[in-house]
Amino acid sequence: MTSKELVSQSINQNSASNSPLNASTSARETWETENNIESILGPVDEYFKYDVKVHQSIVNAKPWEKDPHYFKCIKISAVALLKMLIHARSGGNLEVMGLLIGKVAHQTMIVVDSSPLPVEGTETRVNAQAEAYEYMTTYKEVVARVGRTENVLGWYHSHPGYGCWLSGIDVSTQLTNQTYQEPFVAIVIDPIRTISSGKVNLGAFRTYPVGYRPPDDGPSEYQSIPMDKIEDFGVHCKHYYSLEVSHFKSVLDKRLLDSLWNKYWVNTLSSVSILAQPDYLAGLTKDLAEKVEHAGSSVSQR
Repeated sequence: MTSKELVSQSINQNSASNSPLNASTSARETWETENNIESILGPVDEYFKYDVKVHQSIVNAKPWEKDPHYFKCIKISAVALLKMLIHARSGGNLEVMGLLIGKVAHQTMIVVDSSPLPVEGTETRVNAQAEAYEYMTTYKEVVARVGRTENVLGWYHSHPGYGCWLSGIDVSTQLTNQTYQEPFVAIVIDPIRTISSGKVNLGAFRTYPVGYRPPDDGPSEYQSIPMDKIEDFGVHCKHYYSLEVSHFKSVLDKRLLDSLWNKYWVNTLSSVSILAQPDYLAGLTKDLAEKVEHAGSSVSQR
C-alpha cells in the first residue's frame, strides 16, 4: 500500500467523525503493521539495559575477526527508525547522514536511538568531514553526562530514490569505521521509495575484511538500481553483506514515539503527492527506457 493510499484510506475511514487524530492513529497502526514493528510486552532490559562490562568483554574478544559474518541481525527501535525517516526526508533529494546509538547482544546489534550529523551532502554522495567527527566526539560526551552510556554503534545515510546498498565511498567509510570503532554497522535508507510504497526501504550492512572472499550467497532480494548507479553497485556488492533487520517498540518510549509520529504524519500529508511530481516520474521512465535499450543492444550483439 502506498503512502497516498494509506492516507486516503485513513481519511475515508474517519470521515464520519472528521477527526485528524483518528486518521493519524489509524495510519500509525497500518504503518506499524506494514513494517512489522514488534511490541515488547515483557521485560525490556534485553533491549535497553546497557551493561558496560558485558559490552567490553565482547569488544575485547573481537569475535568478528574470526567470523566476518559474526553479526547476523539488527534490531532497530521505532524511535530511532522514525528519527532517521524524518531526517532523511528533510534532505529531499540530498543525502543526509547520522549516528546510531546502541549495543550488541551476542550476534545481534540493537539500535535504540539515532541522531543527525551536520554533514553536507549532494544528490549522489555524503562524506563525513572533520566537523562531523568532532560532533560525534562531543555527542558521546554529552549523552554520557546525562546517564546515557550506550555506544555509537554505527552510522546511517540516505539514498534518495536509488535503493539501499553501499557505494564505493560508503564501503571505504564503513571499512575504516570497522577498523577503528568496532562494533560498527552501516544503515542506508531511501526516503523516496519509502514514501512511494508506505513501507520503510532500509538496509543494514557490514563490510568484509580486505582480501576476504565471501561464499556465493545466491540471489539476494531484488531491488531496482538506477542505470547510472549499476556499475558502482556491481563493483562493490561483494565487499559487504546484509544483516536481517527487525523493529521494536516498548511502553518506555511511548510518549516520545507519539511525538515523533505526529511529526512524521504531518510530513506524510504534505508529501503524498511525490509520485505525481513530473521530475520523479520522468526519472523513473528515463531509467526504464535506458535499461530496455541496453538490454536490446546486449541481445543484438549475441
